[in-house]
Amino acid sequence: LWSNGRPLNIINSNRTCGSIAQARLLLEKELDTIRAAGTWKGERVITSKQGPHINVDGSRDDILNFCANNYLGLSSHPEVIQAGIEALQKYGAGLSSVRFICGTQDLHKNLEKKLSQFHEREDCILYASCFDANAGLFEVLLGPDDAVLSDELNHASIIDGIRLCRAKRFRYKHMDLNDLEEKLRESQSSRLRLVVTDGVFSMDGDVAPLVGICDLAEQYGALVFIDECHATGFLGPRGRGTDELLGVMDKVHIVNSTLGKALGGAAGGYTVGPKPLIDLLRQRSRPYLFSNSLPPSVAGSATRALELLLASNEIAQSMAAKTMRFRNGMSQAGFTIAGTAHPICPVMLGDARLASIMADDMLKLGVYVIGFSYPVVPKGEARIRVQISAAHTDSDIDHTVDAFIQTGRKHGVIS
Repeated sequence: LWSNGRPLNIINSNRTCGSIAQARLLLEKELDTIRAAGTWKGERVITSKQGPHINVDGSRDDILNFCANNYLGLSSHPEVIQAGIEALQKYGAGLSSVRFICGTQDLHKNLEKKLSQFHEREDCILYASCFDANAGLFEVLLGPDDAVLSDELNHASIIDGIRLCRAKRFRYKHMDLNDLEEKLRESQSSRLRLVVTDGVFSMDGDVAPLVGICDLAEQYGALVFIDECHATGFLGPRGRGTDELLGVMDKVHIVNSTLGKALGGAAGGYTVGPKPLIDLLRQRSRPYLFSNSLPPSVAGSATRALELLLASNEIAQSMAAKTMRFRNGMSQAGFTIAGTAHPICPVMLGDARLASIMADDMLKLGVYVIGFSYPVVPKGEARIRVQISAAHTDSDIDHTVDAFIQTGRKHGVIS
């Protein structure tokens, strides 16, 4: 048999079709398992810009958004948007290249300089995301003679980044300083030791015990790394992050964070730390060397967001009262809220299906929230993670608490 002038191998073709059919069957079976467990993660379609009020396809026009990482409301700030437009017009849509070939513009260097200034560190390197920053750090810094000591609930990107390095791995119990000290003793023969923790843990809103971590690291001669994605811009007196909040900026050696949350909400991540480390990352960090440069519009908008924070801490300071207004209202109603004093406010429900159904009912009441379940959080710890923004008004917060009370009573979560 011939097809387009070439012999057609029926046997191999049948085998290929059989393999594809088998693969589809296996994939569909796995998807059915996810649906049956109530952990299916659908994607709602937003038809407006990000902000405290949004439009959602299939819902009424004005929906309160309480699950974005838009902590300071800067993703729709007019000056941040205008800076992105101006950068797009001046520098184009993108560089079509990686940084070391022909993808470095002056606005990238300017942003790195401002981020170094903001965090009070020697130097900075930009990445396409903080996931990339975490993926690119550990294998460059640590070798087989070194050790990494990681909190068991660290972000998935940290876990993946550590897997790429050849250092000895020690996982200590969540925020447990006694267990961390035990692991530091076990790893004393290592050349370098790096203690790794989220500054704020994104699923629970709890803050790492950095004072104790830094004291132990100093006692045992270890370095300290923190991921600040859920702290940069609004924690601490000037919004510098967890290390400023707890008074240990001079004891934390490496900080990774994002431009995709409080700092404009678009995309991008970075590492700040000692200049020799940043120089080495530019030479060897794979996500940096093999990914296109950050788009000019993103760099422009993030720079303006950072300039606003460097000029004033007024926006960051508004977060505390709004966060406590929501937490207190929910606790008084009988809900269990994890974490303490952070704008991440997880409403703990336990059951994955319940979290999903309640989130859908909240949308009908005009509030956009999402149920979180395994594998994003441990089994049996499903929740609706509410996130407060500086752009929310007291009225927005009170309306959301009322909607939770109505929905919680409907499903027997509260009386």
